[in-house]
Amino acid sequence: MIHKTKPKVLEFFAGGGFARLGLSADFEVVWANDIDPMKASAWSRNFGAAGFELGDVAEIDVARVPKAELAWASFPCQDLSLAGTRAGLSAARSGTFYRFIEIISGLKILGTAPKVLVIENVSGLLTSHSGRDFAALMQTLAELGYQAGALEIDARFFLPQSRPRVFIIACALGHAIPEVLKSDGPSTSLFHSSATQKVVAHLPSDLRANHIWWALPVPPAHQQTLGDIVDSSDQNWWTQAKTLALIHALSTRHKEKLEAAQKDQQPKIGAVYRRTRIIDGVRRAVGEVRFDGLAGCLRTPSGGSSRQFLLFVDGSQVRARALNAREAMRLMGVSDEYDLPQSVLSGLKIAGDGVAVPVVAWLSKHLLAPLTTAMS
Repeated sequence: MIHKTKPKVLEFFAGGGFARLGLSADFEVVWANDIDPMKASAWSRNFGAAGFELGDVAEIDVARVPKAELAWASFPCQDLSLAGTRAGLSAARSGTFYRFIEIISGLKILGTAPKVLVIENVSGLLTSHSGRDFAALMQTLAELGYQAGALEIDARFFLPQSRPRVFIIACALGHAIPEVLKSDGPSTSLFHSSATQKVVAHLPSDLRANHIWWALPVPPAHQQTLGDIVDSSDQNWWTQAKTLALIHALSTRHKEKLEAAQKDQQPKIGAVYRRTRIIDGVRRAVGEVRFDGLAGCLRTPSGGSSRQFLLFVDGSQVRARALNAREAMRLMGVSDEYDLPQSVLSGLKIAGDGVAVPVVAWLSKHLLAPLTTAMS
C-alpha cells in the first residue's frame, strides 16, 4: 500500500501544541517554536522534542527552518485583547507578528516559503485602533505576495466555551483557488461576522480587492455542555464563607441569575468569571455568571485573577470551586491523554493561551487541506 505524505507545517508561537493537535489529521508539523520554557516542556512531553526550537522568534535562524507547505502563527494577543492594554499590533508582544513576517520573507528569498499562512488572534484584531491594525496586517501580507481573507469563528459552535477568534488565511499569489473554497462576497455564514464585514469594507480599495471571502461550512450542532466537562474527582470545594464572598461579588443582574437558578427544580452548573465594568463612572471588577451550558472565554491566569470558577447549584445548596486545568483542557477540545504540567496555573496558562482544537480541525478539513493540495 502506498501511503500519501502529508503536507508539512511550521507551528510558530506553538504554546502547548493545540494547532498541531487540530491539524494532525491532514498535516505533519515538522518544526515548532515558542519562547516560553514551560510551554516548550509541555509540547516536548506530548509530541517529542524533535523539531522544536525554544527561543525568541526574533532570533530564529531562517536557514534552520525547514521547507513546509503551511505556516501557523498564533502570535501573542495581549496588546489586541479587550482584556489587555489595546496597545496594538506595533506593541512589544503582539508586534512579534512582524518578526514572523521577517522569517517568511527570509524563506521567500531561500525559495522555501509556505504557500499558505494562517494567522490566529483575538477578535480585538478587527477593531484595534479602529481597524488600522487589521489594515496594516493585510497590507503587510499583500507586500509579501499573499492574498488573504478573514474568518471570525467562535469555539461555542464546537465546544461549551464562548471563545471568538479571528483566523486570517493567506495564500501565495499566482495560484488558482478552487471556486468551492471562496464566495463572491460576505455570505450569511456565521463566520463572516458583522465585525469582519465592517473592517473589510473600510480597507483601502486595493486591499479590499485582495481580500478573499473564504467559504467555510458551519459545523453541525454539538450537544456538549459545561456539565459534561466537569471533573467529578475534583472535590476541592470552597468554604461557605469563600463561596458567599464570590456570590457577593456578583453584579446585581447576575445575582438575579443565580436566584433564578436556585428556584429551578433541576441542578445547574454555572461558570463565574470577572469582568471590568464602568459603574457610576468608575472601572470596577465584578463577577458574572452564566447558566447557559457554556463557560466564558478562558484567559491566561495572572496570579489567579483571570481564573474561572464553577458554581454548583441545587436549590438552596450552592457550592463553588475553581475550574481546574483538566477541565480547561476539555474546554479547548484537548483529550485527557494530554500530559499536563504539574502546576495547575501552568496548565491553565497553556489552555488560556491556546487555540480551540476542533476549530483548527474544522478549518483544516474544509479549507486548509484542500487549499494546500490545490496549490501544490
